Amino acid sequence: MSIRLGDIAPDFTAATTEGTINFHEWLGNSWGMLFSHPADYTPVCTTELGRTAQLKSEFDKRNVKVLAVSVDGLESHKGWVKDINETQHTTVNFPIIADEDRNVANLYDMIHPNANDTLTVRSVFVIGPDKKVKLTLTYPASTGRNFQELLRVIDSLQLTANYSVATPADWKDGDDTVVSPSIKTADIPAKFPKGFTEIKPYLRLTPQPNK
Repeated sequence: MSIRLGDIAPDFTAATTEGTINFHEWLGNSWGMLFSHPADYTPVCTTELGRTAQLKSEFDKRNVKVLAVSVDGLESHKGWVKDINETQHTTVNFPIIADEDRNVANLYDMIHPNANDTLTVRSVFVIGPDKKVKLTLTYPASTGRNFQELLRVIDSLQLTANYSVATPADWKDGDDTVVSPSIKTADIPAKFPKGFTEIKPYLRLTPQPNK
């Protein structure tokens, strides 16, 4: 099953390191980041889950709940969490799904047979409070994710969900934004009182509206 932007994120019930959860119920009115890792007790994954735990306050202030998944079992996860805490100098503070039956992996198309026919690739799904998929990313098993980029894109998604703007290349929180092409130039001052710069009729920049 291929998950596309705008699709309702498939719901599921699964055992995790923090108890059994129903995904949609667990998300509630929060944003969510569901991400897969190929296997327990592997080096890149150890650094990734440690980094996720270290960034808990950053996810919290963005109202984002984080949920990891792999095809290993619950006891394996619990043992591995001890290693993550020790080697990454943190405390894992989010649930990890035990997906031995590959139910979640198959729902979200996380197993790519031409890369590996048993392990999940490094998939990322950012899901809005409306339970719709806002972002999908796929990394190979050999490449650890850039979590600052994940936070950056969540900032962009949340900004553009609330204002009629887009974010340009290399944008980061606090930078100028792009006025939506659907807004007429004559209407910009009323909507964006901080002012704007017209570079081309189709390229108008305005300071970030919520700053």
